[in-house]
Amino acid sequence: MEKNSKIFVAGHRGLVGSAIVRALEKAGFTNLVLKTHKELDLTNQQAVTNFFAEEKPEYVFLAAAKVGGIMANKTYPADFIHHNLVIQTNIIQSAYENKIKKLLFLGSSCIYPKLCPQPIKEEYLLTSALEPSNKAYAIAKIAGIIMCQSYNEQYGTNFISLMPTNLYGTNDNFDLENSHVMPAMIRKFHEAKASGSPTITLWGTGSAMREFLHVDDLAAASIFLVENYNDSEIVNVGTGEDVTIKELAEKIKEVVGYEGEIVWDSTKPDGTPRKLLDVSKLHNLGWKHTIPLDEGIISTYEWFKENYK
Repeated sequence: MEKNSKIFVAGHRGLVGSAIVRALEKAGFTNLVLKTHKELDLTNQQAVTNFFAEEKPEYVFLAAAKVGGIMANKTYPADFIHHNLVIQTNIIQSAYENKIKKLLFLGSSCIYPKLCPQPIKEEYLLTSALEPSNKAYAIAKIAGIIMCQSYNEQYGTNFISLMPTNLYGTNDNFDLENSHVMPAMIRKFHEAKASGSPTITLWGTGSAMREFLHVDDLAAASIFLVENYNDSEIVNVGTGEDVTIKELAEKIKEVVGYEGEIVWDSTKPDGTPRKLLDVSKLHNLGWKHTIPLDEGIISTYEWFKENYK
């Protein structure tokens, strides 16, 4: 990419899209095309077709998606599969029709089977059953991967697919109804401390293991791979390190300064027992994360206190 290349970041107001925009601007890219949902409804095929025909972006970062935690995925599976299939189909087709130079599709580590070997290698995709609680979202993302690979095979496009692990950081969603585990915990501990509550209840047993990547690291990896990777095979993006949910809770409790007791509600689901990505492929390509988990939690909590109402 040249510094004046025309770059469309789809979903630029979300957690991932906003981080990509910050990283691109910091790196000196000056010709970014950014549209709000009001300006461009990505679920509207004709609107997306018209946008690509008029704007003619050279590069596309496809970060637009409907995302949420366990409860949201269990409650609204039709919304998750429909919105994500439509958005990515509209953008990938228009990118092909307008002969863009490169597209980056952002998937998710939930594409992998529920009980596959750990750490998870890229080739484990589609080898056994998915985690039931987020199957609809996962299948939409798998369709996006196969679509990118199919267009590369049939039309010679340069569409690459990244599979990030659990993300967190600046601009995260802290809504308790549909957020992911870390932002939900940050808000719960913050509110428990503010109210003086003696206990805080968290879902599950705390034994499930998860890997967490700061979204600014994902943004850096995304730009690196757009500039250095040209293959249809998916690439895992993570830290290669994981913690139990109980360990994560203790870290957040300490950062927030909450002094009460944690109660684990074992009637609620843990989700997949462990989900750690094998990131050796990414490391071999020449990229490694730079933000340690403890440091990332501190900066995310500071952002939450300053920005979240």
